[in-house]
Amino acid sequence: MTETADLTATEALAAIRAGRLTTNDYLEACLDRIAAREGTIRAFAWFDAATVRRAAVPNGPLAGMPIGVKDVIDTADMPSQYGSPIWAGHRPRSDAACVASARAAGAVVIGKTVTTEFATRHPGLTANPVNPKHTPGGSSSGSAAGVGAGFFPLAFGTQTAGSIIRPAAFCGVVGFKPSYGTLHRAGMKVMSEALDTIGVMARSTADCALAMGAMSGLDYGEPTVKAPRAPRLALVMGPTADQAAPETLALFERVAEACRKAGATVTPIVLPETVTAAYEAHAYVMNMESAEALGWEMAHARAQLSPTLRERMEWGAAQPRAKLVEGRAAFAAARAALPGAIEGFDAVLCPSAPGEAPEGLGWTGDPAFNSLWTLLHGPCVTVPAGFGPKGLPLGVQLVGRIGDDAATLSWAEWVRAAVG
Repeated sequence: MTETADLTATEALAAIRAGRLTTNDYLEACLDRIAAREGTIRAFAWFDAATVRRAAVPNGPLAGMPIGVKDVIDTADMPSQYGSPIWAGHRPRSDAACVASARAAGAVVIGKTVTTEFATRHPGLTANPVNPKHTPGGSSSGSAAGVGAGFFPLAFGTQTAGSIIRPAAFCGVVGFKPSYGTLHRAGMKVMSEALDTIGVMARSTADCALAMGAMSGLDYGEPTVKAPRAPRLALVMGPTADQAAPETLALFERVAEACRKAGATVTPIVLPETVTAAYEAHAYVMNMESAEALGWEMAHARAQLSPTLRERMEWGAAQPRAKLVEGRAAFAAARAALPGAIEGFDAVLCPSAPGEAPEGLGWTGDPAFNSLWTLLHGPCVTVPAGFGPKGLPLGVQLVGRIGDDAATLSWAEWVRAAVG
């Protein structure tokens, strides 16, 4: 029997509407789970049960649903510290736009979740809920771990390279990076103007659709395995194919076979050079824009930046401006070329991460299989797809064209069911 704290938001809301559960009982189950496991998982940058219990629960499509907020996203009633000692104790005067939208839809902000330093590299202390000796991934570490541990059914993440998809895959949950700009970034500590995207994590594609629809006003429908036909999938390992671990190579043989048995066509394709060349520009754009974003911190609090971040920001600031202009142009060319490259396919099937979550908490893993898809600005979804040799979760990623968010979520649900 599923414990109350492990219910998805969709399941909990259905039980509440049927009179089998109350919003208070669901919240208390989540708080009990936090009390039991937070000492090990350390998902929260800020949490206070009394504050959560006092929160009003307005009506709306997310009425009473707890949501974790990544600590690069502002909240008016909780500190926003951006994973950095520079901003310790910082209290914004207002909610970020996405948080305001979530509250307006009835969600209850349960706490601020751990992020790596400014959503970049230097990790926090959050552990993987499946095996606390392993990283939960990053930079949305606390959001992924908290959803996986049953602390909350929904959470915000942000992605510049692979910060939603990779940790969601490592923690065995669903991660959804919508098309760029779907959720407004006002009130987010933006690092890369060309890349940063706000998305969500949950335990089902239906929950992702529910949350995104409630906050954006767009119709995400209800992802279902009962599609009118099986999908046409383009299998793409991409420019970093050589970084796939043995468990990922085995996973994709199994996933492709399962999808074909369920009626899908799965066709390996090679992306054109115009698309893959943009991958090489990602590091320039990300680090050069981030160096601009942290201009104040570099000038006034440089010593409080981690050595790793400081080195990357100094590198980014030292690059010729032409590199940023060229990189942005490469991104635009890749976006223009992608629709033709995947014409006739419903979605791209690709890895969520190189393999299982690495052991230790000092490194959140490599975004090698995410950066390209992030810069292309289309929707990306990771769904759980079994376990690797060490018993840690593996995910599979579905990518769609810009604006095809609802369809991409639905195809991801189809693939999840086919893989079993």
